[in-house]
Amino acid sequence: MDAGWASDSIADPDVLIVGGGPVGMLLAGELALHGVRTTVLEKELVPSDESKAGTLHARTAQSLHRRGLLEAVQPGGYVASRTPQAHSRFHFGGLFDLDLAPVVEEFPAIVGSPQAFAEAVFADRALVLGATVLRGAEVTDVCEAPGHVAVTIRRPDGRPAALRASWLVGCDGARSVTRAKSGIAFTGTPPTMSCLMGEVRLPDPRSIASGWRRTARGWTIAWVDPGGHSRIGTYDFRGSHPDRAAPVTFEEFRSEVERITGQAVPMRAPRHLSRFSDAAFQAERYRSGRVLLAGDAAHVHFPAGGQGLNTGLQDALNLGWKLAACVRGHAPDGLLDSYHSERHPVGERVLANVSVQVALMNPDPSSDGLRRLFSDLLRLDQANAYLAGMVSGTDIVYDCGRPDDPLAGRFVPETRLRTSGGSVSLAALLHAGRPVLLDLADRADLRHAAAPWADRVDVVPARAQERLTAEALLLRPDGYAAWGAMGGARDVEDLSVALGRWFGDPGEVGLPG
Repeated sequence: MDAGWASDSIADPDVLIVGGGPVGMLLAGELALHGVRTTVLEKELVPSDESKAGTLHARTAQSLHRRGLLEAVQPGGYVASRTPQAHSRFHFGGLFDLDLAPVVEEFPAIVGSPQAFAEAVFADRALVLGATVLRGAEVTDVCEAPGHVAVTIRRPDGRPAALRASWLVGCDGARSVTRAKSGIAFTGTPPTMSCLMGEVRLPDPRSIASGWRRTARGWTIAWVDPGGHSRIGTYDFRGSHPDRAAPVTFEEFRSEVERITGQAVPMRAPRHLSRFSDAAFQAERYRSGRVLLAGDAAHVHFPAGGQGLNTGLQDALNLGWKLAACVRGHAPDGLLDSYHSERHPVGERVLANVSVQVALMNPDPSSDGLRRLFSDLLRLDQANAYLAGMVSGTDIVYDCGRPDDPLAGRFVPETRLRTSGGSVSLAALLHAGRPVLLDLADRADLRHAAAPWADRVDVVPARAQERLTAEALLLRPDGYAAWGAMGGARDVEDLSVALGRWFGDPGEVGLPG
């Protein structure tokens, strides 16, 4: 049950997750889906209703669709259209000339999902699947020992408690205690600007322009709600705030909004006032022994286009099945290390493109020429595709050790399949979080080769109704192809190698993780 402090005795799980935000809760559900005993430690007693991000990009939406979660994370009964769109406008550094549609093979290109809402969906799923959530549990120390990790926490009543688990995952944000206590370096660039964010009631909603507005003094970003709280952000490029941890006062917030807009903006009833910056840091390692990092604990940057949340959710979907395999005892050598080797470069590229966006947003007139140049570049198909693929995540390709395989490491798009049991979508085959060998050409030799992995790999003979041209595909639980057959003489041998590389030796089933 949520907040499970029913007794002084707390059972030690297989995996402890520090941080109950959307990344931690999604990861908890992924692990619980595989029967892994998982406990989430969240220092806040009550979930926040603040949504610092609200945009899910194409690759995140596609990945959640592989777990049957895409509709669930869209509030109010609204479901984004999956019909291909001619255009899907987005911004790059405040320039709304970026078109995401050309790089999206499987729509929707963007999904509106407030962070707090998605977090609640992921938390409910984790609890239903058997995870435990301890709220008011503040982690104060982490110590790795042979075979386990020991964690010291402070209970809601202030008393200490100790837990141990085989694995620990820090999803506890930019100031991660898990990362600090584990000695994982967090390197990058310090802040050069100061930003505020908050929600207020506006007696006159016309007093501030909706959307993104650049002035000679900075930027305002306003989501105006005439009948409720409007969300407003300010970007000040004059330098970083001397005390990043200082609380934001209502007067500071109001004054900054009015300084940048150059006019009075009456407001009242402030809430969720916070400050942030363009500080950009990344963990040098996403894994240190039995400790792993995901989300903002692994990478933090200026919040451009919701890329931080999207990158973190994809971290969770990449890590979940790999860590579950380790706990269950059939992970091959190097599987867990592939989490770092696959996701660290993705985070690194996000930090790089965000730094470019910050430079583009500088309000000084000297940046005007740069902004005009980028606006022109975004209208060129090749330049647009490059940046749109980066922002949406659709350009992600993992190194699966098969450089000559045109399918390995690529995300496999949704399609309808004809099976002996009727029509089914490719995404639905991955709802259980298990790998799938998709036999699209009635290859008995491939089905026979996969038979020793029947306890962990589903074999599905089918006919593709569109898109897929391979004779067979080995799908990882995260939706990426580990291997593809094009009818070559080495198909059986290559499939066996791929099965062993990603899903272990069948002879080792049942060994402890």
